[in-house]
Formats: sequence, C-alpha cells, structure tokens
Amino acid sequence: MELRVLRYFLMVAREENITRTAEKLHITQPTLSRQLMQLEEDLGATLFRRRNHRILLTEDGMLLKRRAQELLELAEKTRREFQGREELTGEIAIGCGETCNMAYLSDWMMSFRREHPLVQFRIRTATADDVKERIENGLLDMGLLVEPAEATDYESVRMPGKERWGALVRADSSLAAEAVGPKDLLSQPLLLPTRESVHSQLMGWFGEDYTKIQVAARFDFTFNAAIMVKHHMGVALCHDKGTAFFPSLRMVPLSPTLESGAVLAWKKEQARSRAVEQFITHISELS
Repeated sequence: MELRVLRYFLMVAREENITRTAEKLHITQPTLSRQLMQLEEDLGATLFRRRNHRILLTEDGMLLKRRAQELLELAEKTRREFQGREELTGEIAIGCGETCNMAYLSDWMMSFRREHPLVQFRIRTATADDVKERIENGLLDMGLLVEPAEATDYESVRMPGKERWGALVRADSSLAAEAVGPKDLLSQPLLLPTRESVHSQLMGWFGEDYTKIQVAARFDFTFNAAIMVKHHMGVALCHDKGTAFFPSLRMVPLSPTLESGAVLAWKKEQARSRAVEQFITHISELS
C-alpha cells in the first residue's frame, strides 16, 4: 500500500463521491477508480458499497479508514523527526486525559520551547487506556495518565496535582449540598466513566452499596457528561473540573473524599527522537 493511495482512500471516504474527489485531487476519475480497485485487490477486501450516487464504506472499509489514519499520522510524525537534524526541532506528541495537571505540563512545555523554539507539541485528549494504546503503536511519545493507570512498562514522573472526585448535579437538585455520600446516590441514575480501572476505584468508595447503584450511561469526557446532567440524564461522578461553562450545574464533593493522582509516562527502552529525549531530561530536572 502506498501512502498516496491511502490519502486518496481517506478523501473518497470523506467525500462519498469519486467524481468530486477526483476533481479535488486534480486527477481523472478513471485514474482514481483504478487506484481504489487496485487497493481492494491488494487487500482482498471490498472497501466500498455504492448507493444512490454515493459510495459508502463497508465494514472492511471502516477498518482500513482507522488504520490508514494511524499510518499517515505515523508517517507525518516520522517525517518531522528527521527535519532539521542540526538544530533541535521536530514534534513531541503527548496524549492527555482531562486533568488539572495540564497546567503543570503547559509550564514545562513553555519553558522547553524557550530553549528550543522550533520544537512543536501535539496534544491529543483521550482516556488513559486510549493514550497507552497509541503510545504502544508509536503514535504518541508520552502520556499524561490519570490514575488508576497500569504503567509497569513505563518510566514516569509524578505530577504535583491531585484530582478530587465529585458528583456533578443540576443546581436545582436536592443533592446540591456541601457533600454527598454513597447512600445519597442510590436513588439517582448515575453517569460513570467508561474506564474499567476506574470502576474498582468507585466500587471501593461505594463499598457494599455498589451493587445497588443505577447506571444510566457511561462517558469518556466530563464536558459531555455535563451536557447530559444538564438535560436531566442523571448525576455524573467525575473529577472536579469546575462548572464555568455550566452555571446551572453544581460540583458537590464526595464524602468520604476520593482523589486520583497522575503521571507523565513514556515507554521504557524505546527509540525516541532527540526532541523527546531532551524534553524528558528537561521535565526530570523540573519535577
């Protein structure tokens, strides 16, 4: 598979029309069609199905779309790492969960760029599990992981901030008080994070009441959970991010208190660019 053809494939998947895609690529429609047919032949799979002047991805096509995006992202990352070998340059890709420790990481990135202004950072927001998977696949250099996060195969620095858990509720809720305990939440539909490792943490906080809770939905990001709370879906258990964007909501602390730490982690014994190596040295000196 050529990277060029994968770019063609992704554009066709986005446009859902070969003629329009060929015009944007400044190539003829027969040429583009031949490239796609050759791609299907090479993979031994049907990637598109045609319907009412549109072409849609098959299940195999959707799989290739995910893989093509990853391959092109990795190719671009590699290209940047080889640019400007004399002066420190390149890109450092970091995956981050929703965490107050982004403030500390921002300070570290800013101080590093004062010394190396040609280095760029690319930040991808995702859950700790997704971040680790992308580190394993070489798509990210390091990750800001909110605990609990299994990181035995990683080196890391511990972040200074702690995430405090709370119950995100509507301001007119009976739970909008000074604190809520496990039994206060048993009658409420709950919105919980999707991460499996977090479930054991919440299970410990609820204790024997955990089997009695009512789960209405699961979420990855607090912003989406806040919208669901606003629209009466239930009470979200999440880290205290404040409610600046949602004045109609309240973040109520949990009692007993529940907190999570975070680490900035990277793979042990893995080939890294000079920029990443020097950034690791930089943060190790500051932390």
